[in-house]
Amino acid sequence: MTGSTRAAALLVSPGAVTRHWPEYAIEAACLGLFMISACVFVTLVEHPLSPLRAAVADPTLRRALVGVAMGLTAIGLIYSPWGQQSGAHMNPSLTLTYLRLGKIAPADAFAYVLAQFAGGFSGVLAARVVLGSAVADASVNYAATLPGPRGPVPAFLGELGISFGARLTGLFAGLLVATYISVEAPLSGMSMNPARTLGSAVHAGQWTALWVYFTAPPLGMLAAAEVYLRLPGAREVWCAKLHHENDKRCIFRCHYPMAARATGERAPAVVPSQATT
Repeated sequence: MTGSTRAAALLVSPGAVTRHWPEYAIEAACLGLFMISACVFVTLVEHPLSPLRAAVADPTLRRALVGVAMGLTAIGLIYSPWGQQSGAHMNPSLTLTYLRLGKIAPADAFAYVLAQFAGGFSGVLAARVVLGSAVADASVNYAATLPGPRGPVPAFLGELGISFGARLTGLFAGLLVATYISVEAPLSGMSMNPARTLGSAVHAGQWTALWVYFTAPPLGMLAAAEVYLRLPGAREVWCAKLHHENDKRCIFRCHYPMAARATGERAPAVVPSQATT
C-alpha cells in the first residue's frame, strides 16, 4: 500500500462510518442545538424590540446573561445521554486535539469534524426558519462571531488564549463558556470553534477575519495538549470523552477501564468498544 493510499484509507473508512454513524449524527445534533440556543438567546437579549433588551441597558450585563445561558446549554449537552455517547466535542478544535493525543481514530476524527460543520450550519438555519427576520437583525446577526473594534490581531490572541484554557471537562467547561462570553467577547465575539463561527457566517454573510477562527482555536487547544503532555507527572489522557459510568458505548481509543482499575477509580458500567479503522 502506497503512502497516499494509506492516508486515504485513514480518512475514509466505510467500516467506521457504518459502525459509528450514530456518534457522528449526535455530534451534528449537539452543535446544531447549541447554535439554536445561541441564536435564540442573542435575539432575546440584543434585539431592539425585545423587552429584555429594554430592561437591561448595560451591554456587559447583557453579555453576561448570554454567557450564562450558553454555559448552561453547553453543560446540558455535555451531560445529556447524547453527550455521554459521542463525548459532546461539538468543536473541530477539540476533536483535532484528541486526534493529536491518539484518543480518536483518524477516520472518526474526520467524520466528527464534518458532522460538526454540518450541525453548526443546520442549527443556524433552523433558527433562521423559526425566528425569521429577528435573527437577521443587525443587533443579532445570526449570533456571528466577529473581531471587536481593535481588529483581527487582538481577536486572534483572544481566541488563542481562551482555547488554550478550554480543553477541560464538564461543569468547568460550561463555566468557561459563560465567563468567556462575558469577558472576552468584545475582542473576538468568543468562538473557540471554527464550526460554530462558520455556521453563523454563512447565514450572516460575514466573512471578516474568518482566518482567526479557523487558526487560533485549534492552535490554542493543541498548544494546551502539548503543554499538558510535558508537565511532570502528567496523567495519561484516558479517552476522548468524559462519561463512562453509563450504558453508552465508546468508539474511541479508550484506556479508561484499564486505567480506572489500575488507579482504583470506579470503572465504567460497560467495557468500551475499541475504534478500529
